[in-house]
Amino acid sequence: MKLKVRRIATAAISLIGVIVWLFVNPESYETILRRIDSGNAEEVSGEAGETIDSRIINSFSDGQKNESWSQETEWQEDGKALAVEVLEKLEVKGRAPKTGYSREEFYDGWPNEDGCSLRQRILKREFGDTARLEGCNVVAGEYDEPYTGEHVVLNSREDVSRIQIDHVVALSDAWQKGAQYMEKTVRNQIATDPLNLLAVDGVANKQKSDGDAATWLPKNKKFRCQYVARQVSVKYKYGLWVTQAEKEAIVQVLASCPGEQAVGI
Repeated sequence: MKLKVRRIATAAISLIGVIVWLFVNPESYETILRRIDSGNAEEVSGEAGETIDSRIINSFSDGQKNESWSQETEWQEDGKALAVEVLEKLEVKGRAPKTGYSREEFYDGWPNEDGCSLRQRILKREFGDTARLEGCNVVAGEYDEPYTGEHVVLNSREDVSRIQIDHVVALSDAWQKGAQYMEKTVRNQIATDPLNLLAVDGVANKQKSDGDAATWLPKNKKFRCQYVARQVSVKYKYGLWVTQAEKEAIVQVLASCPGEQAVGI
């Protein structure tokens, strides 16, 4: 009995001592609380960071493109994005109605930069060192025409005039696969982006019309891989979708060139 009383007395004395110490040193209690709170805050912050990162990764894997961070993905950072990989990022949907489409919904003609039209700039890009200029105008040159595969020599303005600037992703096709829901400024970018422009044979361009990869491919089989890779790149860059038939056609082409890289993204 005496031992029990002694234990109780000892405990009481210890408790009184702690209370007196805290009364004399109140800042110690506040410091302890701050440390505990700080530790909890750091732990919560870390968990939140992990959640945000996982959302970014998940949204990208679901095919949702965010310009602010997509450039940080490994396959874009090292410049080795494969067309087949980018294709898998594209949404697959049916065509929207063509209602309301006109070229004016995209642009009113080739824009000028420093007095030179975009058409002339694309011709100069394709003809390279062979381009002969009069001011801004390309009046002669030669190059390997991509759609036919023929080496074309152009000796006059009239010859050059037969070369057309093609939208690799046709504007009508873009309209039916997402562009009609975008701001006109974005549609203008699609129509005037050099990534989406090629100097091609006029007859071949008319044959293509507004077809996608499911309905038209270049006669030049050696160029088909580059052609569909460029289409995939343009559609990815501007958030356009593909139809199931179009995707299957592109997959079939890329099966012969699995190492074909995307362009300009």
